[in-house]
Amino acid sequence: MMIATIIYILIFIIFSLIVFAIMQIKMAGMNVKDFWTFIKANELLDELYVFSKKSGSLSPQEQIIFLMEAEKVFKAFDKVPSMLWDEEYQKYREVLNKYKDIKVLRWASN
Repeated sequence: MMIATIIYILIFIIFSLIVFAIMQIKMAGMNVKDFWTFIKANELLDELYVFSKKSGSLSPQEQIIFLMEAEKVFKAFDKVPSMLWDEEYQKYREVLNKYKDIKVLRWASN
């Protein structure tokens, strides 16, 4: 009986924490889906940052993939307040610069 009570209390606490987190996200003016997209985009930003630092010249197919993935990151970051991603601003800026360089390069080649 005692174990069942402890399990119920733990389940209640976990449920309460989830509800509290959702309320905080809503109070910040975001949707939970937008926040989850931001979390995934943050992981993708790290990968794109490393990729933009390593590679000098990309093949046309790699350029297209980089552009599409960078656009996903930019859209996700636009949906959340900037105070959430102040720490990631430098990475965001580097990926944005690489994005612009590739766009100009592709525009010039057409």
